[in-house]
Amino acid sequence: MNVLVELVAFAVAIGVLVVVHEYGHYRVARWCGVKVLRFSIGFGQPIARWVSRRTGTEWTLSVLPLGGYVKMLDERDPGPGGIPPEALGQAFNRQSVYKRIAIVAAGPIANFLLAIALFSLVFATGVTEPTAIVAPPAAGTAAARAGFDGSETVVSIRNAQGGESEPVRSWSDLRWKLLSAAFDHREVVLGARDGNATFDFRVDLRNVPDSQLDDDFMAHLGFEAGGGTLSVASVQPGSAAEQAGLKVGDKLVALDGKPIGGAARFIDTVKHHAGQPLELRIERNGAAQTVSIVPQMQRDDESGQQIGRIGAALSMHAPSVDVRYGPIESLRLGAHRTWDISVYSLKMFGRMITGNASLKNLSGPVTIADYAGKSARLGPSAFLSFLALVSISLGVLNLLPIPVLDGGHLLYYAVEAATGKAVSERWQLILQRAGLICIVALSAIALFNDLARLIHF
Repeated sequence: MNVLVELVAFAVAIGVLVVVHEYGHYRVARWCGVKVLRFSIGFGQPIARWVSRRTGTEWTLSVLPLGGYVKMLDERDPGPGGIPPEALGQAFNRQSVYKRIAIVAAGPIANFLLAIALFSLVFATGVTEPTAIVAPPAAGTAAARAGFDGSETVVSIRNAQGGESEPVRSWSDLRWKLLSAAFDHREVVLGARDGNATFDFRVDLRNVPDSQLDDDFMAHLGFEAGGGTLSVASVQPGSAAEQAGLKVGDKLVALDGKPIGGAARFIDTVKHHAGQPLELRIERNGAAQTVSIVPQMQRDDESGQQIGRIGAALSMHAPSVDVRYGPIESLRLGAHRTWDISVYSLKMFGRMITGNASLKNLSGPVTIADYAGKSARLGPSAFLSFLALVSISLGVLNLLPIPVLDGGHLLYYAVEAATGKAVSERWQLILQRAGLICIVALSAIALFNDLARLIHF
């Protein structure tokens, strides 16, 4: 059933994003007077087609759904019989360089506009998110050095060097703002409430390694959502959890006399205490009790190292808040979020090229399908946010100055606009081959990363 959900969600996501991207090209081409011969969703043999009587455009659905294209009238690809003289004015290559730039740029721009619309819709309709309550951080982390003890609710963030404070409305809002600051290696001040008192915490993110800017970067910094309860969701037969007497529904209160900081910190402590007894205080049916648990030593599929596990699935129930904005504010935030993610994506890609960030950050269709299914199961808001993120990624990718992508063509036209001369066909052919090699290499790396995640390579 999960596989079916992932496939359907992936098909919907790719279908929507490809249609929007190609329709951007199509719409602006029509506005510029260019004749569009075919609008295809997918590649290869068409499995369905329809020809518009008004425009003569052939609309097709093809057998390979990973992409699409818009074929325009062009003297460089005249087709059988050539182009009638009366139709030459509608050829793409006959248009001014600025019209060609507009047509090519329209696809990525459509993706960015879609992301703004989706984020704005999510902000306007509202979403329930975990409250920005900080769990007790691990010693030595940025959160611990800043002075967080746990239970503080973060309400604002500002640059340590000055500037206006920005409100922090939820845990995901805090996560995004800290990611942006960590990526720029900035020092920030977090305003937080603890009961009726308010405090400022200076968090130094200037020396955070780029290698830590991944899905777990909040854990690297010592930030984990708190204020909730961590409980046992299931117990594996014969596991350390069963031997210790843990039961489904038990609330985990403290480990070795220290309050449970959250799921990530609890799991990390268990990993580092394989074969060593731990004192676990739990709450069962309102009554507190203490049990001794010895994590069993097992091989970690990802690292290949021996780690401790107790054989229990955990469930975190954290306080939540409804985040909702007005129409104008939602649109502003949607545009702002789209811009921030676009800039972040470009910076990350640049750091991967220079070797300052791992190529493991690249993902392919398998990972996209996995996240599509997960976000779809979480609800409409999560799936729309996922669509917006992938739409931004598609827009940014297509604007990269790599021949065969939209950005490569824009580079040709920029040279033509600056020099008054078109890039020669010989150079275009050479660059197209180089660009194709780059795309194949990136695709191979992304696919390898997908497979490595699947089999824990």
